[in-house]
Amino acid sequence: MSSSAHDHPEIGPAELHEVADRVFAYIQPDGSWFINNTGFIVGDRSVVSVDSCSTERRTRAYLDRIATVTAAPVTTLINTHHHGDHTYGNCLFGDITIIGHERCREEIIRGGLPGYGGIFEPVDWGELTLAPPTVTFADRLRIWSGETPVEVSYVGRAAHTSNDCLVWLPGQEVLFCGDLLFNGGTPFLLMGSVTGAIEVLRSVLAPIPARTIVPGHGSPCGRELIDTVVSYLTFVLETAQEGMKAGLSPLDAARETDLGDYAGWLDSERIVGNLHRAYRDLDPRRPDVDLRAALADMVAYNGGRPLPCYA
Repeated sequence: MSSSAHDHPEIGPAELHEVADRVFAYIQPDGSWFINNTGFIVGDRSVVSVDSCSTERRTRAYLDRIATVTAAPVTTLINTHHHGDHTYGNCLFGDITIIGHERCREEIIRGGLPGYGGIFEPVDWGELTLAPPTVTFADRLRIWSGETPVEVSYVGRAAHTSNDCLVWLPGQEVLFCGDLLFNGGTPFLLMGSVTGAIEVLRSVLAPIPARTIVPGHGSPCGRELIDTVVSYLTFVLETAQEGMKAGLSPLDAARETDLGDYAGWLDSERIVGNLHRAYRDLDPRRPDVDLRAALADMVAYNGGRPLPCYA
């Protein structure tokens, strides 16, 4: 499916980082809405990819970049979670094995192809078909890229989404963590849990002895980003507590909040969606979050303008 796209300022080409021997992170600036990171592990005869991209154009550019490194085919694709920026391009990899958590498959099928009318600026998604994981797991599994073990594990509870997974290369000490971490961008918990994300970052990510972390958006980093994101999520919970005490809606609480050190992060309107989720985390008796209404509140926070999307 396709639509006309707005013209956007040039935000720079994707960058390829060899973060360990034969392990690559594909970093797409500027990391804002639907501009994600992927990565790949090169074996002797095949390639394992971590995630795809959001549009046909971006995914084809990623596949072309892989081909500059190796002539080996991509035979396995791992989805770190179900969001479209990491999965819409699955269909362009051909007839390969796609791995994801059980709920990742369910959510991709439930969500379908892009349909964000009025929320985001128009995007040229290209010609896409739905391609959910063909191999699913409940807890963890190990795959191999040549002689390199690749550990894929579910984080155990809702965090960024209901189905976040880690891709850990113990021999290279490299961790692909999907959208559990954003580097320079505002984390987004609307479809997961703020309290759950804090627990996962502290108890699941922090103990992993990663030398390099590839976040879902933004540059590869070290373990210090975990504390930075936990600090932001703690700020969200404190803001939610104050807003609930004052009887404010998530939107009104966001409008009255000084983002302080986080104001310069990309996509600051995510504070609204994060507060919607935090209100529900803090009071489970509240009705579950209406995702469409929360997204509409983010547009309202943005002055009634659709959210900028450069995908």
